[in-house]
Amino acid sequence: MPSTTGSSQSGVAVDARGRLGRSPWSLRSARGPGGRGRPLPDGSILGYFTVAPAVAILALLVVYPFLFSIWISFTSRTVADPGHFIGFRNYLELLGDPDFRTALRNSVVYVGAVQAIKLVLGLGIASLLSQQFRGRNLWRGLVLLPWAMPGFVAYVLWKLLYDEQGGAFNTLLLATGLSDSRIGFLSDPSLALPSVILATVWQGFPFWVIMFVAAMHSVPTELYEAAHLDGANAWQRFRNVTVPGIRTTILVVLTLSTIWTTNAFQAVWLTTQGGPSNATTIVPVYAYLGLQNLQIGRAAADSLSLVPIFVVFVWFVSRKLRETR
Repeated sequence: MPSTTGSSQSGVAVDARGRLGRSPWSLRSARGPGGRGRPLPDGSILGYFTVAPAVAILALLVVYPFLFSIWISFTSRTVADPGHFIGFRNYLELLGDPDFRTALRNSVVYVGAVQAIKLVLGLGIASLLSQQFRGRNLWRGLVLLPWAMPGFVAYVLWKLLYDEQGGAFNTLLLATGLSDSRIGFLSDPSLALPSVILATVWQGFPFWVIMFVAAMHSVPTELYEAAHLDGANAWQRFRNVTVPGIRTTILVVLTLSTIWTTNAFQAVWLTTQGGPSNATTIVPVYAYLGLQNLQIGRAAADSLSLVPIFVVFVWFVSRKLRETR
């Protein structure tokens, strides 16, 4: 078979012997009933067959479970009973449950505080690690350690640190005289949620730092030099050059981290299990407790209760991303 050595947009190719032939990348027309059609590349059918397995796997592992969960949330299904369709009863009971309102309020406080602290820490530490100083690479590696640690190990470690009897924090406070008595970081309702927030920030902020460091390296140095010549100080350069230059990265990281933190389960469960007195119960923990009661339909409604909020949030972030282009 002659080999093709060149082609053009007109669909003509020249083989090794100088003969003209049809290019394998030529365009063909997909005609409809009216005789008109749009040009399609040869092999487009093969392309559809190529991506079909990936689409099928995605539909099987993501779309089907999600739609099935929505259906279950509209039923009275339990472990021993397939149940029947009850409409929005699960959601109406959810809105009337004071424990759910407490979990929703805790989730808003928990997610909002965690994201705000991570944003401030991420920008501040990333700005420091973007400077030239001795041992910078070492510090960059050390910052990643909390994020590299498995979540189970991290939160069990924090629970031991918070322990009221032999925890390191109480031992340090008593030894330095900063406290006259032991503090129940995880048993005091007023301190339990802030304690879980601190542990969550420690385990997750390195992701923000490394993403911001990578984004800051893409900001042109000429902008910093121009701002310096105009008399801008370090804070003004950070506010007017750095932040606008990495705005897209900030929005993307904020979106991902908000979704992860809202759906986080292990941080609360491994430290307080939602206590004391529902002081740290968030929506995922509330849904899990409902599932322990074998109420599958109700637990599905609990799990899907935040989906509308996520849709609005992702739409808002997507709109902001379009504005930055």
